[in-house]
Amino acid sequence: VQLVESGGGLVQAGGSLRLSCIVSGRTFSRSTVGWFRQALGKEREFAAAITDTGGITVYSDSVKGRFTISRDNAKNTVYLQMNSLKPEDTAVYYCALQIGARIRVVDDYDYWGQGTQVTVSS
Repeated sequence: VQLVESGGGLVQAGGSLRLSCIVSGRTFSRSTVGWFRQALGKEREFAAAITDTGGITVYSDSVKGRFTISRDNAKNTVYLQMNSLKPEDTAVYYCALQIGARIRVVDDYDYWGQGTQVTVSS
């Protein structure tokens, strides 16, 4: 299984970006996929997750109402639409497949992508 993130970049505060995570492997359509982020000098933290059919989405308090996670199983792709971006959203964003039971916990995910940098200027 391989995950490849894209769509990061430099944006001004208040702007938007859409991240994509393309997943290779037959397990995608049966997997919950999560987006995490890691700012410089900080631990990796949960941002959002979506279940296999897309029926359930979960967000951290810090992104709820501004970010939207979605998926297209026909394209093996999960998206993270990020609106109203803030400088504190600056981080490397990663996607991963859930392997454990705790949807917000880093340790319950595996098959991490290489990450995509998001930088929000003030």
